[in-house]
Amino acid sequence: MKLDESLHILDRMLDPLTQDLSGGAARQLLDLRADQETQARLETLASKAEEDELSPEERSEYAAYVEALNVIGVLQAKARKALERPSAA
Repeated sequence: MKLDESLHILDRMLDPLTQDLSGGAARQLLDLRADQETQARLETLASKAEEDELSPEERSEYAAYVEALNVIGVLQAKARKALERPSAA
């Protein structure tokens, strides 16, 4: 399955969860960031991936990060839409 297909499915499946998202919850989602340790690990893995130097374990770990970031990205897109609604202020 292609990434865009997976994201579309994820978007549809999360829709009920985010339809009534409050303004406060939406802002919290938009502020969500990885801690320094996680960010450093992700940057290390990304750098190794660019050089095609990931071990099988690192490739799996990196894939898990990418998958998590995709979920967060979809949630943040929904949060932005929620804040555009008049009732979210």
